[in-house]
Amino acid sequence: MLASLALLLGLPLALPAEPPSCAPLVPVTFDNATIPGLLGQWIYIAGASRYPPHLEELKAVKHAAFSFSPGSHEDELNVTEIMRLNETCVVKNTSKILVFWHNSTLAHVDDQVASTAKLIQSDKDLLILKHLNTSFPTLSLSARMPNVSKELLEDFKAHLHCLGFTEEEIFFTSEKDACPLPGEKTGKGDVEPPLG
Repeated sequence: MLASLALLLGLPLALPAEPPSCAPLVPVTFDNATIPGLLGQWIYIAGASRYPPHLEELKAVKHAAFSFSPGSHEDELNVTEIMRLNETCVVKNTSKILVFWHNSTLAHVDDQVASTAKLIQSDKDLLILKHLNTSFPTLSLSARMPNVSKELLEDFKAHLHCLGFTEEEIFFTSEKDACPLPGEKTGKGDVEPPLG
């Protein structure tokens, strides 16, 4: 789930000597442009969670790409996910995002399991989600492109530090672990690897 709604850095970054100034995470209030702005392709970059099921998924996700397309009505988006979980590539196109306009939240529904999140104000090419579980803070970062500027990445990490996360608790994906798209040739005898 986090991967839809989840970049090994060569060296761990040192924590600042002074605590970061913790600007509040400002949720987006949905308007008529919000949901159309989410449509299209996204790359999951990083995430952190203390919720045990999400934490296990964060550890397993090596790369994830996902796309949102219009659903059967205005309050629903279809989700297609292509991700590498450990060594296995998985393609899923059975989940939905439900849009709740009255409280500006998104709910990812997959196999009767729902996870709710608030979209956080940021750059239009970033998708920062604060997953709603009061007992376990969870924040994820996705972007339109696989590379995020150092400044934007540092801002995201500062938000995580303000939520009490350490560098070791932040999980990054890596573009080198990307799965081939369905029908894409790998260049290795032009055989498409099986997707599980």
